[in-house]
Amino acid sequence: MIVKTSSGRVSGIRVENVHAFLGVPFAAPPFGEHRFRPPAPPEPWEGVRPAVEHGPAAPQRPAQDIGLFAPDVFRYGADCLNLDIHTPDPGAAGLPVLVWFHGGAFSVGANSAAWQRGHRFARDGVVCVAVNYRLGFEGFLALDDVPANLGVLDWLAALRWVRANIAAFGGNPADVTIAGQSAGGAAVATLMTMPDAAGLFRRAIVMSGSATLVTSLAEARAQAKELAAVLGVRPVREDFAALPPERLLAEQPPPTTGQLGSLGESVAIKPVVDGQVVPGVPLEAIAAGIGGHLRLLAGNTSQEADVFVRRMVEGIDQGTAREAAEALGFSSDPEPPPAELVARAVTHRLFIRETRLLLRARSAAIAPTYAYEFRWESPLESPAGGGRVGAVHNLDLPFVFDVLDAPGVARTAGHRPPQALAHEMHGAWVRFVRDGDPGWPAGVKRILR
Repeated sequence: MIVKTSSGRVSGIRVENVHAFLGVPFAAPPFGEHRFRPPAPPEPWEGVRPAVEHGPAAPQRPAQDIGLFAPDVFRYGADCLNLDIHTPDPGAAGLPVLVWFHGGAFSVGANSAAWQRGHRFARDGVVCVAVNYRLGFEGFLALDDVPANLGVLDWLAALRWVRANIAAFGGNPADVTIAGQSAGGAAVATLMTMPDAAGLFRRAIVMSGSATLVTSLAEARAQAKELAAVLGVRPVREDFAALPPERLLAEQPPPTTGQLGSLGESVAIKPVVDGQVVPGVPLEAIAAGIGGHLRLLAGNTSQEADVFVRRMVEGIDQGTAREAAEALGFSSDPEPPPAELVARAVTHRLFIRETRLLLRARSAAIAPTYAYEFRWESPLESPAGGGRVGAVHNLDLPFVFDVLDAPGVARTAGHRPPQALAHEMHGAWVRFVRDGDPGWPAGVKRILR
């Protein structure tokens, strides 16, 4: 099957009886003359471009395989502003569209992640588009003479490409839902409040995300100046564009800092409130009614960080644990063992609280808001320590995408995770993308287990 886009024709492949077009560029490679600049249109090509392999990811450090989740290894390269598109039929018309933004603390990840592939959304009548965007310093460094949100501008460029081209893949450009998990969920919450994104989508899904995961322009500029001093250059495009990506990656902080006081403290690199592209803190804008016309589905897992925190605080005594929990604004009666108490407090602070803040800010929204909580607990013991895996961060992804047969699911969820739950969750997400209603009343949290 060959499809004509605004830049040229592409040929795809068949995956489980749907059509896949992989690595389709929505912007020019953000290197060379385009490095540290807003995304530019892709160069047109002659003939038919094969779109049969996943495109390169944005430059990033390899993630450590801790024996949980999918053992993804992402190949990064210059042509990283690309899309993976799965469609039931490019010859169809008016199909609902899901645009997916991956997580990874704005520092790692890719649209090719095994638990986030869209072929089974396509099987069920949805055109699924997964976005690669600039990460880390390449995407969010606030140099003195460069826009502060290049990665955010990539999100916008991808959505504009979808608006202009998705009809050629069978999709309806006026019926787009954006969705993301973790940092991708924060991206969705941010896009909901951005004037430049107005009209590019009509629904939103925020999974384990946040509407506060931003930094100030002053803090971002200070970070850039500190980095420039370490590298011995000026905080301007000319100097940074001359550095190889690997040099920046060597100085880039880990995706998460280990600071547990707030989500903002725990994520080192994030979008910048610049007063233009990102006008303000998304949560404040949502509470003021911005984006209130958009239908929203939002939620989290019940034990997002528990297994990781238990490993970090192993051996802590009850008194110290109680003090730590109180500092995080959490209490429990009856009180669990000390490591478990701190784990629950951190999950509450970094994830459950963030979802509640978002839902509360939507209380006066015109459009319905639907809430959920994923409570199915993996019975496996974590190979990285910390005890039972439980309802950990990311575990909801293979259920939502209905890919319980994907690599890494068995070692995280066991060999018999409940397919009925995958049917329920995937079906709810399909209904929301198609109809704007996941199948339960607005304002009532659905427990999924």
